[in-house]
Amino acid sequence: MSYTSALKGIEELLSSFEPAKRTYALGELADGVKCGVISLPEPKAEVNLHYHTFYSFNANGWSPSRIAWEARKYGLEVAGIVDFDVLDGMDEFLAAGEILGLKAVVGLESRVFIQELADKVMSSPNEPGIAYFMASGCFKRPPKGSAAERILLDMARTARERNLTLLSLVNPYLEQVQLDYDKDAVPLTPSGNVTERHLLTAYDNKAREVFGGDMVRLAAFWAEKLGLTVEEAAELVPQTPKFHEKMRAKLMKFGGVGYVAPTSSSFPSIEDAVTMMQGMDALPMATWLDGTNDGEANAVEWLDLLRSKGCVSMNIIPDRNWNIKNPDEKALKVRKLAEVVEAARSFNMPICVGTEMNKAGLPFVDDFSAPELQPYAKDFVDGARCLYGHTVLARYADFGYSSQKAEAMFGGNTAAKNAFFIQVGSQFWSGEALKDPSTIIKITGGL
Repeated sequence: MSYTSALKGIEELLSSFEPAKRTYALGELADGVKCGVISLPEPKAEVNLHYHTFYSFNANGWSPSRIAWEARKYGLEVAGIVDFDVLDGMDEFLAAGEILGLKAVVGLESRVFIQELADKVMSSPNEPGIAYFMASGCFKRPPKGSAAERILLDMARTARERNLTLLSLVNPYLEQVQLDYDKDAVPLTPSGNVTERHLLTAYDNKAREVFGGDMVRLAAFWAEKLGLTVEEAAELVPQTPKFHEKMRAKLMKFGGVGYVAPTSSSFPSIEDAVTMMQGMDALPMATWLDGTNDGEANAVEWLDLLRSKGCVSMNIIPDRNWNIKNPDEKALKVRKLAEVVEAARSFNMPICVGTEMNKAGLPFVDDFSAPELQPYAKDFVDGARCLYGHTVLARYADFGYSSQKAEAMFGGNTAAKNAFFIQVGSQFWSGEALKDPSTIIKITGGL
């Protein structure tokens, strides 16, 4: 066996559903780096803080450890994972970052209801009052028995209930292609946190099983169910990303047979979500779609409202705000991107960016050299450094971004606080170094 194939085999183990195999593989790779068998590049000023792991669907099936390894192998300065409704990958990713010398940040994503915008669409298309929402800088779980723990557990519970409701509507429509949730969907993720994308994969797999590899019958089935010609279906089925997006639109999203319009009780209120995030000393984060919906149309007003709810940072998926074929749509979204970045600057809100990688075809990292993004590259890198600075100081010094110690040090001077956490986040900090009291004293200026 060649060295290259052996290395690839070890890398594949990083995404095993068995934690012991992932731990073994990461150790082997780290040892290879230490002894000089594997060379890694110096980090460059590129960041991605929005990778979904296999705990909430990664298009490559990557675990937190695999994402950490790929990020370090590429040379990202800061990398972050974000999973829907769970923190299952948190400890693994933070540990992998320390082992590999990678600045690691952990996030959590869900959806919330915002009463003040109950009649306006925001980042959840066609769903007035509902917005995607995030926490960043996560490093611990909520205290046992706390309100924060209850809210986090409710997020996962209601996600499962939504999935089961969806199956109860889609299964009858698909007739002979019937999913058993626990048998067909739950095994696709290591902790049972099933998302819509897992369900798409499960329905795709089940249909292939039912039709026994007969592509003619399979194409005819999907043509009928998705409103296509047989020729269109035959061409589409092998193109997994496009095929799954078509399935999702017809079966699950607004207007689809499995779609159930959310109400104010379908998701936690933004107030409850902020309570949960603050209860684990994480940073509540507004999430921006593209500014073309009513709820986001005025970037300053939108951000100011979310700031009043407790948001201290903002997330953007840059690739979908500029990498667009239609020139008119692109011009509009590039202009809206400029507006929201300027609004974030005016409020001194660190910006978190990334590419998700929860469907095939998304880039590993944003192209900060693109003319449309280059004016904001420093904002994006500084935002990542700030969130990493929070993560390490919160973990080892009880000196997180929103901590009482930070408030005592900076008061209302958010610009100075950002500069401090950016400075801290500009360096890589090992856990051992940060356990040294003299290091903490030096970083925090003696407080």
